[in-house]
Amino acid sequence: MLFPIPWRQSPSRWQYTCAACFKRLEKRSRRHLSTANGASTPAKLHPPRKSTPKLPLPEKPARTRFAPSPTGYLHLGSLRTALFNYLLAKATGGQFLLRIEDTDRKRTIPDAEKRLYEDLRWAGLQWDEGPEVGGPYGPYRQSERTPLYQTHAHKLLDSGHAYRCFCSAERLHQLAEQRAALGVATDYDRTCASIPKEESDERAAKGEQHVIRLLVPEDYPEFQDLVYGHVGRGKKKRRQDIVAYDDPILLKTDGLPTYHLANVVDDHHMKITHVIRGDEWLPATPKHLAMYEAFGWEPPQFAHVALLVDEKGAKLSKRNFDVDIASYRDKIGVFPETLVNFVALLGWSHNHGNDCMDMEQLVERFHTKFTKGNAKVKLDKLWFLQHKHAMRRIESGEIDDMVKSIVKLVKSTPETQDYEIMLRGRTLEDYVTAILRADAKNYSTAADFVKRNSYLFGSGNPAPRPVSFQGLSTTDLAMVIRGLYEIPADQWNATSLKARVEKIIADVIAAIAEREAAKEADIKNMQKVVNGKVLHFLRSMMAHGQHGPSMFEVMELLGREETLRKLGP
Repeated sequence: MLFPIPWRQSPSRWQYTCAACFKRLEKRSRRHLSTANGASTPAKLHPPRKSTPKLPLPEKPARTRFAPSPTGYLHLGSLRTALFNYLLAKATGGQFLLRIEDTDRKRTIPDAEKRLYEDLRWAGLQWDEGPEVGGPYGPYRQSERTPLYQTHAHKLLDSGHAYRCFCSAERLHQLAEQRAALGVATDYDRTCASIPKEESDERAAKGEQHVIRLLVPEDYPEFQDLVYGHVGRGKKKRRQDIVAYDDPILLKTDGLPTYHLANVVDDHHMKITHVIRGDEWLPATPKHLAMYEAFGWEPPQFAHVALLVDEKGAKLSKRNFDVDIASYRDKIGVFPETLVNFVALLGWSHNHGNDCMDMEQLVERFHTKFTKGNAKVKLDKLWFLQHKHAMRRIESGEIDDMVKSIVKLVKSTPETQDYEIMLRGRTLEDYVTAILRADAKNYSTAADFVKRNSYLFGSGNPAPRPVSFQGLSTTDLAMVIRGLYEIPADQWNATSLKARVEKIIADVIAAIAEREAAKEADIKNMQKVVNGKVLHFLRSMMAHGQHGPSMFEVMELLGREETLRKLGP
């Protein structure tokens, strides 16, 4: 039996081969096949088209949330949590909610909530429901939902899934110290769990201070985590001679909820379907699931993503990149699309060849196959992506923000205060745009750009012309300079300059060859050497030896008058 084989060069043409050859060709896609007339023709098989596999996503629109506390500013880890939840909602056509967990009044920072809104919007994470937006399940600040939490805490009391604890802070402190000395968990001993309900109600009615604790079950519920897979029933290990129970507090003495209660109640009432959070919350999840069971509610799907660490495996701190997001924006000068792209790759992978992605591409490619284990934060990756996104901006012409940042720095930097001399009738914005296009491949931040190209923003004093330069004699240098003086103003552009300088270099080589009576073989070796020396000389005089745009682009940007001034009289 013969099998048809399509030609790669022309899919409409076919060649036939036997079954045995067909199998070999499947393994070796680049083989020479014999044509019908016996001629040997290099026929390349089409490799099987690998359609991008559809990686796991919920079948229905997901409702996700980001629930920060205004006790601090947005950092890399919290931005990543917000981003993953945002991407899941958008990838499934769902909704992304913002909820403020502001019940910790003592640690609240006055401007943290306002900064949070600014940082999220700067990063492109606009919420569908939440503060300043509204929605059908508000209010979206926990401090405004206290009656709801109190009602649900008492529902658990009535059903026997919770109890009041009247123990004083002193007793709890002593209990914790005793347990710590024994090297065991500092859990509660359920002293108050045996208080009859009537007595508990009466003591509470008289105003006796108390908290409400969850009565956790002997075995925690099983659940399926999107990252860790099946998490089985966990028995709470305890020593036989010590009674200890990890019954979390749900309602504090001031009537405000703890994270455990508020988060479960809010996620249920706001119809959250998926919760993506850091894996530091994995140990608390069984308690939350026990509460869902106690209420008779269906829990959301959980995904606990990797902890962010530095390259040595240590937890991030302010000394190793974990500065707030505003610092990346205002002090470091990172683009929002760069930072979002960067944090998306921390604990998440994709099957596309290019790591450089904007928000639209991240949404399109997002899936819930997260990586396990700690995610290392490497700043070289951040700067790689910054370069890529800078090129994208420049190629698309979306450079207004970049130009504004550079112009602001040029005007405020002492070393560039005489930039007006360089403009030659251009606006500073147009001049910066020209430099930006010429030096696009080297852009990282506005500050670095101004520093590296400072010679283009200030005339300064011309460097003294050297008597000789790396093997170029005074005569050789004079030929180079004289040749540049002969280039007319109407030909002062990078293309013409390149051609004229190449001619000047050829003349210099001919003069050196004649002076040294060089042989033809020596002249060929001389060409590359002299070319490098002349260009090095020009960069030394024009750009103080700094890297940047090509020498001919630098000379065009400087203009004829400034270029010749730098070469000296």
